[in-house]
Amino acid sequence: MESGGGGPDVVLRGVTKRFGELVAVDQIDLEVQPGEFLALLGPSGCGKTTTLRMIAGFDEPTEGEIEIDGRSAVGIPPNKRNVNTVFQAYALFPHMSVLDNVAYGLKQRKVGKQGRYRQAGEALELVRLTGREQAKPSELSGGMQQRVALARALVMKPKVLLLDEPLGALDLKLRKAMQVELKRIQRDVGITFIVVTHDQEEAMAMADRIAVMNAGHIDQLDAPSEIYDRPTTPFVADFIGDMNHLEGTLERHADQLVCAVGEARFGIGRVVREAAVGERALLGVRPEEVHADLHGEGTPATCVTAMVLGHHVQIVARLETGDEIVALQRRAGDERIEQVGRGDKVWLGWSPTAALLLGPVGASRGAVTADPVEVQA
Repeated sequence: MESGGGGPDVVLRGVTKRFGELVAVDQIDLEVQPGEFLALLGPSGCGKTTTLRMIAGFDEPTEGEIEIDGRSAVGIPPNKRNVNTVFQAYALFPHMSVLDNVAYGLKQRKVGKQGRYRQAGEALELVRLTGREQAKPSELSGGMQQRVALARALVMKPKVLLLDEPLGALDLKLRKAMQVELKRIQRDVGITFIVVTHDQEEAMAMADRIAVMNAGHIDQLDAPSEIYDRPTTPFVADFIGDMNHLEGTLERHADQLVCAVGEARFGIGRVVREAAVGERALLGVRPEEVHADLHGEGTPATCVTAMVLGHHVQIVARLETGDEIVALQRRAGDERIEQVGRGDKVWLGWSPTAALLLGPVGASRGAVTADPVEVQA
C-alpha cells in the first residue's frame, strides 16, 4: 500500500461493522493525526477492539471507508498495510533470543543479517533492553516481554502502531511504569499510536486524545482533561472517573437552574442533558469536588464511613434524604477531618460550577447528546 502523503494518518468515514444482527460499530467517523497518541476507551462490547481490528485489517467494515496514510485500506490485507499490532498476548517465539524475536519481521522482509541485527539492536536500545539481546523470553519479566513485543513492532517502522490492551497482563505497579514508558517511546519515535483499553487511568495517562466508545458509537473525542472536566454525554460523565448521583426536582430561581433534594438546593454548573423545570432530574458531582466541613457550613449529613487514603480522606456521608455522598479531600488543612468517624455530623458542599445536570431520572445515560449547555453560576 503506497503512501498518500500529508493529512491524517488514519481516517474512518461512516464505518459500520455488523456480525449477523449485531451492530458492533455503528457509523463512526474518526481522524487520527500524524504523531498522535489516541486511546479508544470504553467498556466491554462497546466496539473499540472491533474498530482497531478493522484498522489493522483483521476485520473488514460492512459499510464505510478506512484510509491509512491517505490511501484506502478497504480490502487490503494486514501484511500490506503500513501498520503493526501489539496484542496483550505478546506471542514471542520461546525458542528464539530476544534479538532474533525483534529481527524476525525484518528477516521475513529479506533484510540482510547485519542490517536486521543492527536495526533490532537499535529498537532494543529504544525500549531500554540493551544487554538482554541473547536472553530467551522465559528469562524476562512481564514488563520486559512487553517491551520486546513493542520493539519487534517498532523495528518494522510502521506508519501507525496499534496496541490492543497492551498492559492488561501486567500487575498494577508495572502497568503504571509501562504507561510512562509507552508515552516516552511514542514521543521518541514520533509515530502514531492507537491503543485500545477499558482502563480510564491508562487512557488518561498516555493519550493525547481519547475516543470514548459506547454501544458502537464514539460518544466523545477530546483531550483527557476535557473528557474529565467537560463530558458531553451522561455516559461519559458516569464512565470517566467517579461520580456522586443525587435525584431531585429541577427548579428555576432568578434565572438560575437548581436541583431541589429534600430541603437542600444545589446549583447546576453545566447541563449535559436537559430536563424540564418541575421534572425529577439527576445531578452529578465528583467526589473530589465535595468538601466536608465540621463547622456547620453546607448541607447537614451523617458520616457512614471515613478512610485515610494516603494524602486524602474519603468520607461517605448520608444526607437527611437518605442519599449517600462520597467526599474526597486532601488531608492538609483541618486535621480534625481525619478524626471523623461513623455517626459524626458533617456538612457537605461544593461549588455550583462543579455540579452536572445529567438529565431526567430514568432516562438512558447511554445515548449520545448534543454539546453541553453552559449555565451561569
